[in-house]
Formats: sequence, structure tokens, C-alpha cells
Amino acid sequence: MKHSKRYTSAAQKVDTSKAYEADEAMKAVVESSTAKFDETIELHVRLGVDPRQADQQVRGTVVLPNGTGRKVRVLVIAKGDKADIAQKAGADIVGAEEIIAKIMNEGFLDFDVCITSPDMMGQMGKVARILGPKGLMPSPKSGTVTNDIAKAVADTKAGKVEYRIDKTAIIHCPIGKKSFGADKLFENYNALMEAIVKAKPAASKGIYIRSVTTASTMGPGIKIIYRI
Repeated sequence: MKHSKRYTSAAQKVDTSKAYEADEAMKAVVESSTAKFDETIELHVRLGVDPRQADQQVRGTVVLPNGTGRKVRVLVIAKGDKADIAQKAGADIVGAEEIIAKIMNEGFLDFDVCITSPDMMGQMGKVARILGPKGLMPSPKSGTVTNDIAKAVADTKAGKVEYRIDKTAIIHCPIGKKSFGADKLFENYNALMEAIVKAKPAASKGIYIRSVTTASTMGPGIKIIYRI
């Protein structure tokens, strides 16, 4: 595979053949982020679980202590008092049947997270095929189907991220921006890893955390030595 001169130059700043201590890895990923924009820093965690088994699924949410550095557009689908609460909590868009109809008929997707109250879930089924493939369908497991609308909106705005394994048993999750600096990225890393460890399925046997790698949007992957 051919890489650009910028990527090659960035890769020379790290030793891709070795694994770094987590705090050193955060410094290295910042140093190797050389794009002209504020690159997102991601964590990729390969787990020793079988994603084909229902009792070995790993999924959850965590509020990163320093947020994600990304402005999140929150849609809340609720009625009455819950709609008023959502407005006061800082939701960007609030509505009910009219928003569902807009998603169905106009393909409206100008939001990053959709939160709804349990009483609206019956109607949300109408747009499940639209929102589901894009990862926007509310779910109790991700905390986006709840009666505590204010907390859900506040947590999302504060930097709550959802993590879940893919078909290859790998979790891909952002932990911040290059501009955060190594220390804040390290704090977010610790919060996410702690949540993933706590989410270990009882059916999981053997080594749970197989490998951990961090990388910026345009930079090289940096292996991390994971210590319990």
C-alpha cells in the first residue's frame, strides 16, 4: 500500500513495531497527528469474545471526563412535559409525530443522537429501518430510551459515547481530539477502558483484552500495552 508523504512523515515519529505504555501512546498519537485540521483520536480494542454468541455481546455507554471535542446535535422525540424538559436541557431539536413523519417522508437525519421516551417507542418502529443502519435508532441499552430525558441530554452533550463490538469482536470508539493534549486523552482512555472491562460478559473465557491500538484520523496506528 502506498502512503502519502504526510502519512509517511507522521509514521516516522512513532515506532509502529513496538507497544507503548498508555500515557506514552497518547503523547505519540498527538505528535503523529499532522493534518491541518483537529484530528479525532480513536481507540480500537480487540476482545476475546465471540460476537456470534448472544451471551458474549459487549455494549454500553460511558461519559468521557473531557468529552469528545465534538458538537453533538441531539434530537428528542417526546410529548408534553418531557418535551418541555428536553428543551430546557438543551436539546437541539424536539418534537413527536411530526419529526417521525419528517424522517419517514423527507429522510430527515440532521442530528447525531436521537433520544426518546418509552411511550414513543411504539411509533419509533416506523423509522427503525431508516435510523437503525445509521446507528441512530434509540435503544434502552445505550440510554437513549428513557424517562429521564434531562439526564440523557446532559450526558450526551457532556461527551457520552457508546461502545459496542463489531462482527470481528473489535470496539472502535473516539476518545477526543488532538487539541485535547496527551493528558486529557489519557484520562478519557482510562474511562473508556474501565467501562469496557466492567462490561466483560460472564460467558467470556480466556484473555478478554486481546489488543489495544490508538490512531488519529489521518495518522498511523499505535499499539498500547494494556495493564489491568
